[in-house]
Amino acid sequence: KPFLFYFDIVKCASPLVLLEFQCPTTQVPIPGCRTGNLLGKAPLRGVPAEGARSFTPHRSPVKVLKDRECPAMIIPSTPLARRCFPAIQAKKGVIMVGNETTYEDGHGQRRNVTELLEGAKKANVVLETRQLAMKIFEDYTVSWYWIIIGLVIAMVASLIFIVLLRFLAGIMVWVMIVMVILVLGYGIFHCYMEYAKLKGEEGSDVSLKDLGFQTDLRVYLHLRQTWLAFMIILCIVEVVIILLLIFLRKRILIAIALIKEASRAIGHIMMSLLFPLCTFFLLCLCIAYWASTAVFLSTSNEAVYKVFNESACPFSGQTCNPETFNTTNVTKLCSDAQCLFAFYGGETAYHKYLIALQFFNIFMFFWLANFVIALGQVTLAGAFASYYWAFKKPDDMPAFPLFSAFSRALRYHTGSLAFGSLILAIVQVIRVILEYLDHRLKAADNKFAKFLLSCLKCCFWCLEKFIKFLNRNAYIMVRVSQRRGAAADAHLALLSRVAVLDKVTDFLFFLGKLLIVGSVGILAFFFFTHRIKLVEDTAPPLNYYWVPILTVIVGSYLIAHGFFSVYGMCVDTLFLCFCEDLERNDGSPERPYYMSPELSEIL
Repeated sequence: KPFLFYFDIVKCASPLVLLEFQCPTTQVPIPGCRTGNLLGKAPLRGVPAEGARSFTPHRSPVKVLKDRECPAMIIPSTPLARRCFPAIQAKKGVIMVGNETTYEDGHGQRRNVTELLEGAKKANVVLETRQLAMKIFEDYTVSWYWIIIGLVIAMVASLIFIVLLRFLAGIMVWVMIVMVILVLGYGIFHCYMEYAKLKGEEGSDVSLKDLGFQTDLRVYLHLRQTWLAFMIILCIVEVVIILLLIFLRKRILIAIALIKEASRAIGHIMMSLLFPLCTFFLLCLCIAYWASTAVFLSTSNEAVYKVFNESACPFSGQTCNPETFNTTNVTKLCSDAQCLFAFYGGETAYHKYLIALQFFNIFMFFWLANFVIALGQVTLAGAFASYYWAFKKPDDMPAFPLFSAFSRALRYHTGSLAFGSLILAIVQVIRVILEYLDHRLKAADNKFAKFLLSCLKCCFWCLEKFIKFLNRNAYIMVRVSQRRGAAADAHLALLSRVAVLDKVTDFLFFLGKLLIVGSVGILAFFFFTHRIKLVEDTAPPLNYYWVPILTVIVGSYLIAHGFFSVYGMCVDTLFLCFCEDLERNDGSPERPYYMSPELSEIL
C-alpha cells in the first residue's frame, strides 16, 4: 500500500497545517489512487471504499462515518509523490473535478471544487516542507566534515590576519580596505556577466514575483532579475563603503594608530584571544539553565480536551473528559459532538500564572546572560588597562593579566555589573512583552494599536542599543579609573570622543570580517559546486549546495567576530585610558604621560 489517502483533503486548508505540518484529517495507506471521472458518496453498503478500514456489519453507516472509519466522499484522484490528490482540471478557465464544479461533502452540503484545490495546495506545502527538511538533513550528513574543515580554515585565516596586524597594522588595514573593494567589484562584474549570459534564454525573463517561493533555490539563478538584484545591492554597498572612506579618512588614520597599539597590547596578552571561549561557555550554561527551566514549566501543563462539533450545540467549547464523554448527555443532545484535544493548560492558579513564570524565567536569563557578557568585557578591559598603565611595558604588567583582571572584577565590581545588566534586562523583557502583545493582536484589525506597538518596539530597540553602548564604556571606565560609579565619567568621555571613533574601528573590523568571510565563502562556493578541477571528484553530491555554503559563511563570521571583538574591546579601552591619562597627567617629569610616543603623536 504505497499511496497515502486523505479522507477529507479540504481540512488540509486549515491554518493548523502551517503550525503543525500535519493535515487534521484521517490518512490511510492504500494500494492505488482512485482514478476516472466517478464522483459520489463512498460505497458503504457491503463493500468499503478503497483504503477504508474494515468495520463490523451491524454498525450503521452514520456511526461508521462519525467514527472516521470510512471517508464520507470519494473523489477522483491522481498520484503525486505517493499521495492521492484530487484530479483537478481546468476547462475553459473553469476548475472542475470529475466533470463537476461542485461536489457533495457527505453531510448533505454542496461545496465548490476550489475548496479541494486549496486543501491540495496546503497538503502539498506540508509535503514540500518535509521533503526540503529531509534533503537539508541529507546534505549535512554527507558534508559535515567539509563544513568543519571550512570553519578551521576560517579560524586559521583569522589568526594569521591578527598576527599580521601585530606587525603590519597600517598596511594590513589599507590592504583589507582595497581587497574588500576589489571583492565587491568582482561580485558586481560576475553578476553582470551572469545577467548578460541569460539574455534571450527561455524562461529567464520571468519576474521573481510571478515565480513566487520555490524550495529549490537554484531556480532563481536562472532568472535575469535575480542577478540584476544582486548587482544593484553590491553596487549600493560599494558606493557606501567608498563614500565612508572618503569622509572618514582622518578618523581612519587615528583608528589605525589605535589598532597598532592594540596589536602591541594583544601581543603581550595573547591569551585574550581565547578568552571569548570562556564567555561562550558561561553563556551556554545560562542558555541550558533557561531552556531546561522553560521546558519543565511548559510540560507541567495538563492536556485539556474540549467539545467540538459542526452543528449548533450548547456544549460547544466546554471542557470534557474523553474517557467518560460517551456516557454523558452531550452525545445525546449533540449527535456529531466529539471530545478532542485542544491544548496543554489547566484551570488551577498555578496554570493561570504559568505565563508569568515563563516571563520571569526569560528575565532571569537576560539578566544572567548580560552579566556574563559584562564580566567578559570588564575582564578584557582590566587586562588591557594594566598594559596601558604600565610605565615600563611589559615589565610593570601583572604576571597573569587576564586572571588578575577576572579576580578583581568579581571582587570589586560585581555590583556595577549586576546593576548595568539589570537595566538592560528590564528593557529586553519589555521588548519581549511587546513582541508577545504584537503576536496576540495580529488577528485584531486595530490599526492604531498596531501603529502604537510598532513605535514602542522601535523606541525600545533604540534604547537597548544605547544602553549597551553606555554600559560597555562605563564598564571600561570602571576598570580604567578604579571607581565604582563611573557611568557619569564614561558619559562625558563617551559622547564627546568615543562615539565616532568606536564606529570607525567597528567599520574597519567589519571590513576585516567581510574579507575573511568572503574569502572562505568563495572557496566553499567553488568547492561545493565542483568548480575546482583538482578536487572536483572529492566534493560530495548535494541536493542543495547552498546548505553547506551558508553554514560555512555563518560559522566563519561568528569565528571572525570572536577574534575581532577582542580587538574592538582593546581599542576602546586604550582610547578611554588615553582620555583618562590626559585628565590625570600633564606630561611633566612629576606627572608623565603613560601613552606611547606613537599614540601621543597621532592623537
